[in-house]
Amino acid sequence: MRGADMIILCLLTALITSSTAVGSDECNARSFGQSSVVCECNATHCDSVGRVSLPAVGQFLSFLSSRAGSRLQREQGQVQRNSTGAALRLTLVPTEKYQHIKGFGAAVTDAASMNILSLSAKAQDQLLRQYFSPEGIEYNVVRVPMASCDFSTRLYTYADLAGDYSLLNFSLAKEDTDMKIPIMQRAQALSDRPLSLFASAWSAPAWLKTNGALTGKGSLKGHPGGKEHKTWAQYYIRFLEEYAKHNLSFWGLTTGNEPTAGEMTNYSFQAMGFTPETQRDWIAMDLGPALSSSSFAKIRLMILDDQRLLLPHWAKVVLSDIHAARYVHGIGVHWYWDKLTPARLTLATTHSLYPEYFLFGTEACSGWSSLDRGVRLGSWERAEDYAHDIIEDLNNYVTGWTDWNLALDLRGGPNWVKNFVDSTVIVDPSKDVFYKQPTFYSMAHFSKFLLEGSQRVGVSLSQNTDLESSAFIRPDGSAVLIILNRSDAEVKFEVWDQSLGFLPASAPPHSILTLLWATS
Repeated sequence: MRGADMIILCLLTALITSSTAVGSDECNARSFGQSSVVCECNATHCDSVGRVSLPAVGQFLSFLSSRAGSRLQREQGQVQRNSTGAALRLTLVPTEKYQHIKGFGAAVTDAASMNILSLSAKAQDQLLRQYFSPEGIEYNVVRVPMASCDFSTRLYTYADLAGDYSLLNFSLAKEDTDMKIPIMQRAQALSDRPLSLFASAWSAPAWLKTNGALTGKGSLKGHPGGKEHKTWAQYYIRFLEEYAKHNLSFWGLTTGNEPTAGEMTNYSFQAMGFTPETQRDWIAMDLGPALSSSSFAKIRLMILDDQRLLLPHWAKVVLSDIHAARYVHGIGVHWYWDKLTPARLTLATTHSLYPEYFLFGTEACSGWSSLDRGVRLGSWERAEDYAHDIIEDLNNYVTGWTDWNLALDLRGGPNWVKNFVDSTVIVDPSKDVFYKQPTFYSMAHFSKFLLEGSQRVGVSLSQNTDLESSAFIRPDGSAVLIILNRSDAEVKFEVWDQSLGFLPASAPPHSILTLLWATS
């Protein structure tokens, strides 16, 4: 049977099966003409991986998602004492220890909040459970835009009154109090563990900026240590104080979204420019001292929050200055230009130079390029792009990876500047349904199994292979191996845990596979 025929048969089988599976945990598969399917969810039904318990020593669990239609398909296997004879062997090397994992998640933007709240109350709960509950994929990281970004329906900050250097009129927007905050409170209530929130600002109020606008090319007026720079630092403190009134505390902050956007280009949406030098001096003279003298001194501060092609130069400029470096904890990177910049030359080099500062993926989405814009319901290629980038990042010292909008509409918005993109969940309020994209399952293969505190360890390959992999030891001592097969061929292999035995496995063409087992 030809490959295309096989795919069609799998899709038809999934559709027939799902039609009789309402109320079960099966995927209600829908095809929209892309390379794979989405799983449709409503107020009463949604597929779920469920709670995952560690199997007994000597057994292992596998979870498979594939272009052919598998979605976190669970199977149990037996560890064998002797080699299976597979030509490819992946040997776990737990003595090679690398970075610890912080976590995985997405951003609660204005647009994401609007889309979630456009559903019925039960469908909203279903969607949030898919992301945050122990039965779902257990996101533990949430990015929060400070005021508006392009994924808003209007331009605003929390201090739009010109000349208010003391921020006496600072106040959260209705987008915060009526949408984002309630959603985050609900997400936290669903989660078994504390969510790690981190905030990013797109722009200072227009009256603090050289161009007098939230958009376009512009930076802070004055100079580091001056009143505009100090006001902008205090704006961060006021934001944290207001969110604390709603019982939401933050793990981290970034120094501002994509500082090069407001420095080197004339962006059509919210942006504010910093060079590495001006960011360094603002941290050293204003933001760092403001945070350290506040009740938020333990918050993790991340620099950059921009493309990794800026590394290691950006890190060298900021972190070589002891006055700025003492306030910094990590480096945030976006994924948009990753194909142009090898991780080894950017991420790994930066880690080698500054190992005490963590690397963290702060933003990613599909559908951002003008060559492939917007929503693609069922695109498996985008799922592979996600898994490839995450594995590459993890294998080069990144400690976590944050998707962009938690949910978007069928167009990929709303977005006031029509900068439409894709999302792991797409909402159709007219039918009171949402679609879990293949990228949702890409994220799941990491977020569900790589608990905070997991440590990356070595993997030795017996021969060259098309498979991409990354291995971890979790805090309870169990092992996780994640495999991506972007090739057209099935790849049979075995995993050798030298303390336990051999795990027989196979990666179907165009698939993501997660293996979980208890080490002896």
